[in-house]
Amino acid sequence: METREKFDWERGCVIPFDLFTGKADGIPMIQRRLSDLAGMFSDEAAYEKALEAGDPVVYEYHAIEIPPTDGDLSFGYSVLYPGKVGKEYWFTKGHYHEKLYTAEVYHCLKGHGMLLLEDRRGDWKTLEMKAGDIGYVPKGYAHRSVNISDSEPFVTVFAYRADAGHDYGTIKTKGFRKILLEESGQPMIADNPKGMS
Repeated sequence: METREKFDWERGCVIPFDLFTGKADGIPMIQRRLSDLAGMFSDEAAYEKALEAGDPVVYEYHAIEIPPTDGDLSFGYSVLYPGKVGKEYWFTKGHYHEKLYTAEVYHCLKGHGMLLLEDRRGDWKTLEMKAGDIGYVPKGYAHRSVNISDSEPFVTVFAYRADAGHDYGTIKTKGFRKILLEESGQPMIADNPKGMS
């Protein structure tokens, strides 16, 4: 009989996740702190001021080791905490896939957030997500999660082709074209002054 503790990717397995925290015994969480997002927020002065006050964890995700082959799926949890740098909501680094024409799916379990999407031709879109929603990131689009709640984590499950890879460098260098700011208590989409076409 298969035990819940044994993660056997080749023969099938069950992973017991906590639905609201994303924690799973035996699977490490990788943390991204504010200092890991240097140069990515639009307001550098606000970023430096926030960093002087501390180096909080902005988000965590699971490092589930799935073989990077075209027949497997990678998946896991992401927990993006609430916060802002100046008026800009906290976000994940964002990435393209190295195999550009591979898609990804996000299922929101808790919180209120947005997926920010854009492709290399300049097309962009935001997908607002609340608990129960599933967001589809089409092939060829960079994607970033943004937590637009002031009080609770944005918890998602994600899945993508295991051999898709991650290209974080393009976003780190060029930025996203759009950003999400809080204006009068509401999220507002704005041009990124640091984003390049």
